[in-house]
Amino acid sequence: MKREETVKAREQLVRQLPDAAEILRGSLLHRKIFHRRGCPKCRRGEGHRVWVLTVSYPGGRTRQFSISADQKPRVEKWLENYQELRAKLEAICELNHELLRAKP
Repeated sequence: MKREETVKAREQLVRQLPDAAEILRGSLLHRKIFHRRGCPKCRRGEGHRVWVLTVSYPGGRTRQFSISADQKPRVEKWLENYQELRAKLEAICELNHELLRAKP
């Protein structure tokens, strides 16, 4: 790829980046929780279905955030934005590698 084409491809990717304010790293899980006492539904073994955002950190630490049903679409979009941003940043890095190797 010629230098000019590489620069144009990189600029196009930069314009397509999602809003960095609306990104979220982690995994969205649908879990079943059980109350320890006082809940007849839990006593019967049915439990309650909840959405949980799980985020892993270095050192094996994990945090979980309960997500309400009305927050779920926003969380899914932000997770999608994170994956898109990450993929496009990788593509931009590859193009920058090409630019470093290209002769002026």
